[in-house]
Amino acid sequence: MSLEGSVLVCDEVDPVLGKILKQNGLSVSYEPSITPEQLLERAAGYDVLVVRSRTRITADVIAKATKCRVVARVGVGLDNIDKDAASARNIRVLNAAEGAINAVAELVLSMMLSLARQTCRGDRGMRDGKWLKKELKGTELAGKYLGIVGLGNIGRRLARMGRALNMNIIGYDVVDIDPAFAKEVGLMRADLDTLLSSSDYVSLHVPLLDSTRHLLGAQKLALMKDTAVLINTSRGGVVDEDALYEALEAGRLGGAGLDVFEEEPATGSRLAGLDNVVLTPHVGAQTREAQSLAANVAAEKIVQALRGVI
Repeated sequence: MSLEGSVLVCDEVDPVLGKILKQNGLSVSYEPSITPEQLLERAAGYDVLVVRSRTRITADVIAKATKCRVVARVGVGLDNIDKDAASARNIRVLNAAEGAINAVAELVLSMMLSLARQTCRGDRGMRDGKWLKKELKGTELAGKYLGIVGLGNIGRRLARMGRALNMNIIGYDVVDIDPAFAKEVGLMRADLDTLLSSSDYVSLHVPLLDSTRHLLGAQKLALMKDTAVLINTSRGGVVDEDALYEALEAGRLGGAGLDVFEEEPATGSRLAGLDNVVLTPHVGAQTREAQSLAANVAAEKIVQALRGVI
């Protein structure tokens, strides 16, 4: 049965989303450059609002969106959507967390390998006409301890990848961990302090909440080995960047890989001046495969929500 309703897509998404929605009878307006002011003016005309990370669905937007039944994010988190305001209006809030699982885990792995072998520093040297062979003695991942903070979908995928590289897996989560998964990867469960002090690599996979903001500040960073590497592909506010910079600059931490930052775009970050960091501009889910899958998942969830299936 064909659906009736209109959808406003506020950010750039894979075309498969619009294709699926139109196949189910919905009209789709694609406005990937819509401004906050334009969104406020036009929100009243749509049954569904679709965003990625650029557009914020604030309480003011929710108040204007008098027809809205669903807000969907083609991505993992929901921190750019006022969930309380939506709930008060009985608006369903959906995401497509499934889309980014493999892409983010692979980015973490690439950062670990880059820092272990100093490939970014070697590349910069070559471009500057420098042959840094003697300075770039790296390390191997095999046998190292990988600490994963947050064992959701991405954390579990990373654990399997790390185990395939003969790494030892340490895990911390506030919820119970599936015993079958723990056995599969040889997981050693630990509290956060023990994980930080024991791991050679620490990767963060937690949402940004009041309880996780600056989860890793100066005190927690001080627990880590001075050779350890911190990777953050979750949310920027989970790490105190000032404390991280001080630890890296002083040699109290071996390195860091960041895909997310407290303020984005982070083009002026002083972390960029350090040799022992790898920085990327929030591209964890930015693969062709992940974008296509996330758009597909989001579209199917929208259709199911409008049909009352979920």
